Amino acid sequence: MAYAMAISRPGGRDQFHKIEIEVPKPGPGEVTLRHTAIGLNFIDVYFRTGLYPWPVESDLITGGEAAGVIEAVGDGVDLQVGQRVAYTQPNGAYASHRVMAAKNVVPIPDDISDEVAAAVMLKGLTVHYLIHHSYPVKSGDTVLFHAAAGGVGSIAGQWLKAKGVRAIGTAGGPEKCARALEHGYDAVIDYRSEDFGAEVKRLTDGAGVAAVYDSVGADTVMTSLDVLKRFGTLVCFGQSSGPADQFKIGDLARNSLFLTRPTLFQHTDQPGWLRNSAAELFEMIGKGEIKIDVPQSFSLEDVAAAHEALEGRKTVGSTVLTP
Repeated sequence: MAYAMAISRPGGRDQFHKIEIEVPKPGPGEVTLRHTAIGLNFIDVYFRTGLYPWPVESDLITGGEAAGVIEAVGDGVDLQVGQRVAYTQPNGAYASHRVMAAKNVVPIPDDISDEVAAAVMLKGLTVHYLIHHSYPVKSGDTVLFHAAAGGVGSIAGQWLKAKGVRAIGTAGGPEKCARALEHGYDAVIDYRSEDFGAEVKRLTDGAGVAAVYDSVGADTVMTSLDVLKRFGTLVCFGQSSGPADQFKIGDLARNSLFLTRPTLFQHTDQPGWLRNSAAELFEMIGKGEIKIDVPQSFSLEDVAAAHEALEGRKTVGSTVLTP
């Protein structure tokens, strides 16, 4: 039976319920996938709670990244039945099967597991655009990355180190700080017990950082501005603590700062970007420059428990759901 975990209206984790789904034959340019692993991300929470616009009338199937096996192909598709592929798309992944456009999936190299592929498509490609486009780092830069022990942060620390960038991270608690240090960060600040603004200034001898990558939002944004050097860039790419409503455009004037609020799917829409960037990501993993661990795994039917762990900041690294 093909099934999905859906939510009928914005709300809490108790909104998840199992539904049967019909999997149609793929049309021209489409493939049918049987999911083998599904990534868990904070954007899933944003859609579930209604923080992001509700895209359907009822029974939203959320989930933004997955890996699977092609079970059928439509006309004009250059992929094969039985081939392993992965993707990142807004919503639709919390299901055992789905049909989607072949242009939105990428082949998984033989040396990368389905679990790793599912865990890195959204998170790894997010890091790709953050450090290559939102603020393109240069060797010798010093930057600050919030939530350094999470799935995105763990990849970012390693990729930044490979580029010769000094990365300072923030994380909550000694265990998460230690984990971030193991994933490429030069220094990690425990935001629960330390003033990260003061620590960044100390670590940079008062100079500040060239960029701050901030996915936390309300709790961090104003201090993130404080630690930027002149002409520095604030990259806001999430709001796990809530929207940064206290921020005003005039706040940028303090140091002639730049601000950007990018999203992944604006990048994946660019012709050729998805396959090229995924190839670079998989190459970094294949070379061992980026190591991916998946410490947590939940059954897809236990997705409510997975959301509880994610929202309670009880997860580290990447988490996958298995149908």
